Order: sequence, then structure tokens, then C-alpha cells
Amino acid sequence: MVLIDTSVWIDVLRDKSGSHWDALVRCVGDPDEIVLSHFVQLELLQGAKDEREWSKLDAVLTTQDYLELPAPEFRRAARLFFELRRRGKTVRSPIDCCIAQVCIFHRVMLLHRDRDFTTIASVCELSQTYLEWS
Repeated sequence: MVLIDTSVWIDVLRDKSGSHWDALVRCVGDPDEIVLSHFVQLELLQGAKDEREWSKLDAVLTTQDYLELPAPEFRRAARLFFELRRRGKTVRSPIDCCIAQVCIFHRVMLLHRDRDFTTIASVCELSQTYLEWS
């Protein structure tokens, strides 16, 4: 399984040619291996530009497979943010620490286009890959 971050989905959804989707599938291998977290769902929906876009996006997102975090893992996500700050490393959003913790807890790889995850991986065992569009 591969959790796809919001940063990748935004590019895929904006790309009208479909080339980003094709590149994503080539990278993942099997589209059935793609999973989301509800944190990604939140970020995607909050970015909807109007009611029509919200409805379309919500309809698609409700059909996806999601990985959840048990309550104690939220504390670990907060600890990630704390450790980064303590070491002088900046991560723009605690949501990214939650997404990272989902991946760590479920032992899945994170595919992203957000440098914050590379920073997060410097203090924990996050399996992550930065997706470069060709």
C-alpha cells in the first residue's frame, strides 16, 4: 500500500491531460494499492473552490480506502512536531505530522511532493518518496 499525500493529489486533479495520473500509476504500480488518510481528505476538501467542486471531490473521496489512527498515535504525531521544533527544523503544518504518523503506524510508504515530509523523515522512520513529475 502507498498513501498518496495531498501535494500529489492537487497536481493530479489540476492536470487536465492525465499525464500526472499516468505518472502516479507508473510509480505506484497498482492503483488498488493507493490509500488515503482522512487528513488528506480534509486538506483536499478545504481547498475546493466552489460548491460544485466540493460535491464532485466529496463524491470521489467517499469511495476511497482510508487508513485510520488509533487515539494514542495522535500523541506520537504531536511528539514528531515537538522533536522537529526542538531540533530547529520547521514543518509548516502539524497535519503533516499526522499524515506521517499514519504511514509509520501502518508501515506504508508515503508518496508526496512536500519537502516537509523529507524533514519529518530526518527524525523518524518514515518511508517516503518525493514524486518528481517528468
